[in-house]
Amino acid sequence: MHGFILVLLFFAAFVLGSAKAGVKGVGTLGIAILASLFGAKESTGVVVPILLVGDVLAVWYYNRYCKLKYLFKFMPAMMVGIVVAVLFGKGIPEEQFKILMGIIILIGVTIMWWRERQSQVSFPNNWFFAGSIGVIAGITTMIGNLAGPFVNIFFLSTRLPKNEFIATSAWLYLLMNLFKLPFHIFVWETINTSSLIKSAWLSLALLVGFAAGIRVVGWFKENSYRRFILIMTAISAILIFVR
Repeated sequence: MHGFILVLLFFAAFVLGSAKAGVKGVGTLGIAILASLFGAKESTGVVVPILLVGDVLAVWYYNRYCKLKYLFKFMPAMMVGIVVAVLFGKGIPEEQFKILMGIIILIGVTIMWWRERQSQVSFPNNWFFAGSIGVIAGITTMIGNLAGPFVNIFFLSTRLPKNEFIATSAWLYLLMNLFKLPFHIFVWETINTSSLIKSAWLSLALLVGFAAGIRVVGWFKENSYRRFILIMTAISAILIFVR
C-alpha cells in the first residue's frame, strides 16, 4: 500500500480516537477519509469495529459521569432510525450510497459551522425534539457512522457539563454500535474477515488518538482548530463525490 495512503489511514483512525476521547466534531473527518479510501459502503463495516474500541475506552474513562436518564430519552428513537436505514439502505448502489454519505457529511458540517456561529442558541429539551433528532441520528449512523452532529445537538439541549456530555454520549455510541453490529454482519454483509483485519490494525492508531484526545480535551479552546476541522471535513465530503 502506498505510503501516503497509509499516513491518511493512520490519521483517520487517530482522529476517530481523539473524537472518542471527547474532542467533539472531529470524527466526521476520519470517517470521510476512510470512505474516500475504502469506498462509502465498505468503509461502514471497517469503521464500526474501530468505533467500538473507542467506545469501550470512552466508557471506561468517563463512566462515573454518565447520566442514564438521557440515554432512555434518546436511544429508542435512534434504534428506530437504524432499523429504517437497514431496510432502505441495503439495496442502495455504491454510487448512490456514496452521494448520500457525502450529502450527510456536508449537512453535518453545516450544522457544526452553524453551532460555531450561534454559540448562544438554545435547543428545546422535550420528548418530541429528542425523538425527531434520534431517528435522524439512527439513520445517519447506519448509513455512514455520521450521527455525531445530530447526537451533539441533542446533548447540547440537555445543557450537561462537559464530562457528563462526553460520558453519556459514550454510552449511547457503545450501545448503538453494538446494536448495528449484526445488521452489518448478516444483512448488509459489510463486516467480514477482510474488513476485521483492516479494523484491527487501524485500531492501533485509534488508541494513540484517544490518548492524545484525553490531553486535548483538558485544554482545547482554539476556535481556529475547529474551523480547520470543518474545512477539512467539507473537503473530505467533496472527495467522496469525486473519487
